[in-house]
Amino acid sequence: MMATDWYMYLLYFLIFPGFIFSLLVGLLAVWIDRKVTARIQWRVGPPLLQPVYDLVKLIGKEVLLPVGAQPLVFLFAPLVGLAGAVLAAFLLGSVNFLQSSFVGDLIVLVYLLFLPSLAIIIGGSASGNPISAIGSSREMKLILAYELPLALAVITVIINAGFTLNLNNIVAGPGAASVSGFLALLVTLICVQAKLAVVPFDIPEAETEIMEGPLVEYSGLPLAIFKTMEALLLYILPLYVITLFLGGLGEGWWMLLGVLKYVLLLVIIILIKNTNPRLRIDQAVNFFWTKVTALALIAAGLAALGEIYGVSWL
Repeated sequence: MMATDWYMYLLYFLIFPGFIFSLLVGLLAVWIDRKVTARIQWRVGPPLLQPVYDLVKLIGKEVLLPVGAQPLVFLFAPLVGLAGAVLAAFLLGSVNFLQSSFVGDLIVLVYLLFLPSLAIIIGGSASGNPISAIGSSREMKLILAYELPLALAVITVIINAGFTLNLNNIVAGPGAASVSGFLALLVTLICVQAKLAVVPFDIPEAETEIMEGPLVEYSGLPLAIFKTMEALLLYILPLYVITLFLGGLGEGWWMLLGVLKYVLLLVIIILIKNTNPRLRIDQAVNFFWTKVTALALIAAGLAALGEIYGVSWL
C-alpha cells in the first residue's frame, strides 16, 4: 500500500468518523448545558436538535469581512482552533476507545488544547475592531493566569504515574486516588471552567459587556467553525479530566460508568456556571496566581514527597 493510501485511510476511517462522533457528543453537551440552565431559570429550554439548527443556520449566512481586518489571518484563525480541537478529540478518543497511545502524547495533547485559545486571540486581534481587541487581550491574560496551575496539575499527574508521558500509562495510574491527585483534580476542574470561558470566567466573551469580544465581527461559516470548536471543547475537556484523574472511560460495560463520569463533570461545570457571578479579569488573574497556583504547588509537592518516600496515598 502506498504512503498516500495510509493517509487517506487515516482520514476517512479514523479522523473523520472521530470528528463526527466528537461533534455529535459536543452538540449534545451544548443542548444539556442550555437545557439544564433553562430549568434552573424556570424556563422550558430548547429542543434536542436546536444546537444543530443553529449551526446549520450559521453556515448558510453570508460571510462579512470587517473594514480594517486582515482577511487571511481573520479567516484562517477559526481553522487553526478547529484543527487543534479535532486532533485533541482524536488523541483522547484513541486512548479511551482504542487503548492506543504513544510516548509523549500527553505533551502533544497539552499543546493541542492551547490552539483553540490561541485562535480566538489571533482572530479577534485581526478583526480591526477595538471591542474584539479588548476580548483578545482578556483571553490572553486569562491564559497566562490559568496555564501555570494547569501545568502544575499535569506535573502532579506525571509524578504520580511514575514519570510517564504516555496517556495509556496515566489512565492506568492512581489518578485522583491520592491526596495530591485529588488536589490536582480540583485545580484542573477550575482551570477547565476558564478554558471553556464560561461563568465565572467568561470574561473574554462577556456578552453583556463587549458583545462576545473576539467573535463580535465573525459571521457565517467562520463563526460556525468557532461554535463547532466550542462544542468540541465541551466534549474534550471533561474527557481530558476523566483520562488524567478518573481512570478513563473504561472498556465494555465499564464504559457506562465512564459515561456517568462525563455527565457528572458536565453537570458540575453547568452548576458552577449558573451559580456564580462573572469575575473581572484582574480578579481572575489574582485568583489563579494566588489560591489556585498555591493549591497546585501543594499537590505537586505532595506528589514529589510521595514518590521520594514511597508513600502511595500522598
